[in-house]
Amino acid sequence: MENTASKTIITVVGKDTVGIIAKVCTYLSENQINVLDISQTIVQGFFNMMMIVDMQAAKKTFADCAADLEKLGEEIGVSIKCQREEIFDKMHRL
Repeated sequence: MENTASKTIITVVGKDTVGIIAKVCTYLSENQINVLDISQTIVQGFFNMMMIVDMQAAKKTFADCAADLEKLGEEIGVSIKCQREEIFDKMHRL
């Protein structure tokens, strides 16, 4: 049985540039966060990626990872947001 409490949705949106996926995935790998699923598209020069990750073995707390990724996004010119899967599910049921 999968532990849904450790699943997190990460969204990355912004102007497309080289290295966005690499930088996000490097951060995840360095922090023991496993990518379970990933979808990305580029529409008229705008990059959009959604990832489902497993944070069960993460080296940092959810809050720290979310803050780090938001800061990373600012550094590379994109918006990166993290939401716990159960919260995401509840928000989108309304």
